[in-house]
Order: sequence, then C-alpha cells, then structure tokens
Amino acid sequence: MRILLLNDIGTATGGAELQMLSLRKGLRDRGHEVRLLTSQVVPIAGNELLADEVCFGSSTRLQVLTQTVNPSAYLALRRTLHNFQPDVVHVRIFMGQLSPLILPLLQDVPCLYQAAMYRAICPKGTKTLPTGDPCHSVAGRACLHHRCLTPQSWAMLMVQRQLWLRWRQVFDRVVALSHGMKAKLEAEGISPVEVIYNGVRERSMRPALQNPPTVVFAGRLVPEKGVDLLLRAFAQVLLQVPQARLLIAGQGSEANFLQTLAAELGVSDRVTWLGHLPLAEMERQFESAWVQVVPSKWEEPFGNVSTEAMMRGTAVIASAVGGQPEIVQDGVTGFLVPPADVDAIATPLLKLLRDRALAEQMGQCGRQRALTHFSESQRTDRFIDLYQQIQANYPTRISHSSEALA
Repeated sequence: MRILLLNDIGTATGGAELQMLSLRKGLRDRGHEVRLLTSQVVPIAGNELLADEVCFGSSTRLQVLTQTVNPSAYLALRRTLHNFQPDVVHVRIFMGQLSPLILPLLQDVPCLYQAAMYRAICPKGTKTLPTGDPCHSVAGRACLHHRCLTPQSWAMLMVQRQLWLRWRQVFDRVVALSHGMKAKLEAEGISPVEVIYNGVRERSMRPALQNPPTVVFAGRLVPEKGVDLLLRAFAQVLLQVPQARLLIAGQGSEANFLQTLAAELGVSDRVTWLGHLPLAEMERQFESAWVQVVPSKWEEPFGNVSTEAMMRGTAVIASAVGGQPEIVQDGVTGFLVPPADVDAIATPLLKLLRDRALAEQMGQCGRQRALTHFSESQRTDRFIDLYQQIQANYPTRISHSSEALA
C-alpha cells in the first residue's frame, strides 16, 4: 500500500511531529511505501528536516497569510499525488503551514484527518480563552470579542475557517486523540469521530529508584503548561523533603519568568533547567525520576509525556483535564489532580517522594498500562485497519499492494 502522510512540520521536535515520524517508520517496517510531505519550517534551529517532500512554509509574519492560502503546498501536493499515486492520504496538522488550499486536491482520494489540535473548531487550536478558561463559544466573532485574536489575524483566520468548512467533507474519516477530544469535536458538528491514541515507543524499564527523590517535567515553557504551579508545589515539598530535586526539560516564552520564580521561591539550587532535549537524551536524563508531573491548565487532547513516563516506569501526577484521565489511572499508575491547584499537586508529590516503594509500584503499573494500551505497534495497526476501511469505499481505485495487509 502507498500511504502519503501530511503534517505542517517535519522535524523531530514536537509531539505531533514525532508521532508522524514514528508512524512512517512503523508503516515502512510492515512493508508499505510511505512518504511524508511537510513545510520547510524548522521550529528549533539545528534540527534536521526529515520529510520526503517539502513545500514553502514560514515562521515569520508571513505565516498569517500562508497558513490560510499556501500555493506552494498546493503545488507540492498536486505533484506528489501525480508522481506517488497514494492509496490513502493521512493528514494531521495542516492549518499552521500547509493551509486548507490543499483540501480540494483530496476530494477524489481516500483520506483521513487526524486532529492533533482543536484547529478544526478553534483558530488558536486550544479552545481556551486568554484567561485560561475553557471556551464554549463557536469560532467567529466570539474570537474577536474575547480578544483571542488581533483584528488582523482574525480576518485572515476567518478566511481560513471558511475554506476549511467548505472543503472538510473531503475527509472520509476524522480521528481524535482521546474520547475527551472526540466529545469536543462532535459537540461542534464534526462527526462521526473515531479515537486512536498516540503511540509510545517501547523501551526497557528504568533502573531501580535511588536517592535523591527526583521530580521531572517535560514540555514547552508556556503559561498553559502550568510549570509555575509545579514550582510552587515543589517549594512546599522541599520543606519536608529537602533533598528532593526537580529536572525541567523544555524551552519557551516563560523560561525567564519561571527561573525568576524559582529564585523567589528559594528553590533554584534544587532545580535543573535542561532546555530542549532530543527524546533519547531526555529519557536518559529522566531515568532517575520518581515521579513526572504534568500540571497542564488547559484540556490537552492527549498527553505524550504521560505515556512516555509510564513506558519508562515512572509514576505520573497529572491534571485531570483533556486526555489525561484516559491515560493515568488515579491511585494506580499515579494521581489525577484538579487543574491550577498548587496544594492538589503538592499533596501526592509529597506522598510519592516520601515513599519509594509506592513510587516503584505505581511506575511498574504505569509501564504495564503503557505496553497494553499505548504502544506504537498498536497505534500503527489501528491506522492500517482504518486505511483498509477507507480504501474499500473506493472500489474503482486499484491498490498498489495486492498482498493482504499485515
């Protein structure tokens, strides 16, 4: 089978990008021909562009225009469809670079849309207000009224939205990352929606836990990730577990603010700022973790860092929002806590850092859950099944693979 993957970015940086790269590898390992088409944008300098086909993209002010109408993406996709002749097209993130201009090309091609953000129902992609509260309004004038967008960006993104609404029926299936995300999409008229969880790469169990008790965080250093909450909770914990340490991997707009906050809280000497790390290096740094904290303030569609921690054998404390309640089993693989509540984070954090046996037990339970429900292999097999179902609705098309799909 020939499968064409589309995604805005083609570097091994963000979670969506890593998922598309691992899916490409999983499909190729099963004998399928796969190509990945992305923009040329490299979000973090020094990272290699790993796409097979590339079009123009921009991370400057020009992006306001190209994310709405990108002629280069249209031409690149038209050329790839002609030369590669895929049996199925799998589109993930496309409204940040590739633009809805690609959609008319897919109207006669078996294709699916895997929503990794809320761009289908929210121009920002987060479905949250500037205050951090969930947004319950339909995208449109409300985006301007709530000051989610500037008047200039609002005008362009409303054009983008109209193009999306006009052409979204080209997709044979829509896939969400969690049942929580599915509910949000279906509430705004996108249905039916299927759920396929992101996959996490299998790895060996981390070594037995040793002192000092270690807390870790991985993610962008931006307000919605809640790192400020973790720092405040960690400051409380240090009063009773003074030997504890905190490792923070990531970079973002709040880096300076968070480092200043750590100094004001008096915890700087117990916090290590690792910056952005490739996944393999991050896993090496986190081998000593007793617990990984995911203090998100917004309803993230999934939570790759949680499944990565569980596969490693690390207990997880996560905000009970978005996809996290479908990943973390409260009281078994870790703890679910109310969002934006420092004390709610500090209490289970203190419990785990005081009880190495409990941290070991929860980490091992988390690993078994990751192997059973969130492996890359399961994710890839689910998509192959879906590709077959979609292709079966196009009986006049001749598949490039005459063998049964594994």
